[in-house]
Amino acid sequence: MTNLGLYLSRNETLKSIRARRSVRMFIDKPVSKEDLETILRAANLAPSAHNQQSWRFIVVKGEKKKELVDLICEKAGNFPKHSAVLLRLASRSIASSPVVVAVANSGELISRGQDLFKIDKSTAHDFFRIMEIQSSAAAVENLLLAATSLGLSTVWLGVLVLIKNDILRFLGEPEGEFMAVVPVGYAARETFGPNKQPLEMVVRYL
Repeated sequence: MTNLGLYLSRNETLKSIRARRSVRMFIDKPVSKEDLETILRAANLAPSAHNQQSWRFIVVKGEKKKELVDLICEKAGNFPKHSAVLLRLASRSIASSPVVVAVANSGELISRGQDLFKIDKSTAHDFFRIMEIQSSAAAVENLLLAATSLGLSTVWLGVLVLIKNDILRFLGEPEGEFMAVVPVGYAARETFGPNKQPLEMVVRYL
């Protein structure tokens, strides 16, 4: 058995990690309430700094999703051509998906940081800001993998960070350090992930 075959034979979690793909176009098929709740529960189980769970999940669909698409297209006009094209492509992914899950930091960990650690205010802010970002990113990855395990497809639209505060205001969330927008649905076509670097290129043993 090859190393990859051995890896995949270990358990279903590893198979989901291997199978996860970024899918940008979806078919017109709804995501069930049960599946949506399942992936949200998985996201909420992510590790978080000091167990503060300083994340918020905002489910967007229907008319509100269309308004989000319109907002992104409007803001795209303020950027140079390459960035504008990527933003409009992101809006198409959102438009084609049945539901979108947005993730934002609450800022609670940052605001409580000085009470937890008696250190310089600016140092505490940076310290807990990074912790909030790490925690929310872990929650998004849980969501992506849980969706894959259920036969759903997703994409983390990183380019939308260009208009992060506009989207946070649209979502009714305070301007914070983290924002992710993840369309969820069923892939319009089979996709294949990019080749990854060999392990020996990215791992060092000390």
